[in-house]
Amino acid sequence: MANDTRNLSPDAQEAIRLRVVQAVMDGMSYVAAAKTFGVHRNMVSIWHKSFLADGWDALKAKKRGRAKGCGKLGAEQAGQIYQLLVDKQPDQLKLPFALWTREAVQRLIKRLFKIELSLSSVGRYLRRWGFTPQKPRRRAYEQNPQAARRWEQEEYPAIRSRAKAEKALIYWGDEMGLRSDHQTGRSWALKGQTPVIAGTGQRFSCNVISAITNRGHLGFMVFQERFTAPVFIRFLRKLIKQAARRVYLIVDNHPVHRSRQVREWVAEHSQQIELFFLPGYSPELNPDEMLNNDVKSNAVGRKRAANKAQLLSNVRRHLTRRQQDMDTVRRFFHEQTVRYALK
Repeated sequence: MANDTRNLSPDAQEAIRLRVVQAVMDGMSYVAAAKTFGVHRNMVSIWHKSFLADGWDALKAKKRGRAKGCGKLGAEQAGQIYQLLVDKQPDQLKLPFALWTREAVQRLIKRLFKIELSLSSVGRYLRRWGFTPQKPRRRAYEQNPQAARRWEQEEYPAIRSRAKAEKALIYWGDEMGLRSDHQTGRSWALKGQTPVIAGTGQRFSCNVISAITNRGHLGFMVFQERFTAPVFIRFLRKLIKQAARRVYLIVDNHPVHRSRQVREWVAEHSQQIELFFLPGYSPELNPDEMLNNDVKSNAVGRKRAANKAQLLSNVRRHLTRRQQDMDTVRRFFHEQTVRYALK
């Protein structure tokens, strides 16, 4: 029968936890450890998992009773914290954090209300309030927010209306460079032992230009040379041939897009294609960026190419699959920053 250790002193409880977990780490089963040390098997499992999550510190004795200053947030206090998280960034509140982490929220609560909450309690509050941990999007300092807003609310709706009247297809285009050493994702490993991914020491690259519609159409071209006006024009020829309708192509302000050679070619083919330009420094407004991320993650980052030919093959194969999977392409337009382009 398992002994009840709750009546033991904190130090004695700590000693048992440490000995039990050390025995498990040395190869003893949960059942054997529970029998040897006279504790319940479930406690062996809990202690071992705590150790795996937070190390030996998780097994140390803790002071009993509520710590001074600990407590719960009242409804009004919770509302105030929630509003600050929505409206402000940590640096605006003179907190030494760049992002809203649990530690930053913990510090804010202590500063405002002299209430000390554990990180797990802070996490529970955040989840209750509807917050989730997310990777922040980058936004260039040079972006003009008014121009971006005007694009969404006025300029793009006008383009959409024209396209509907002319029965034209609206494509969103972009270019990207791909390198063989691009890496994405994470790999679990023992703490302090960074995983190593085997791969060639050589570096090679290729470039892609693509265009997508909210109906799921995708046109692309993989090339090895530098992105120039002739390369862009070559892609435009392919695109209008594939579309078989008048094309409205929305792109960023890359110098090639605005080059004289491209302007002259587009003017000569005005019955087939027209170019429109996004506001400066606003890649998050372009749905084709979602395709770029998809290619970098799934065709390059998670598939280690041994040579340039294999890199080109991986990229072309992935884009061809996407071209045949119109539902996935349509889903790129469901990203929050580009939902305005769904219509």
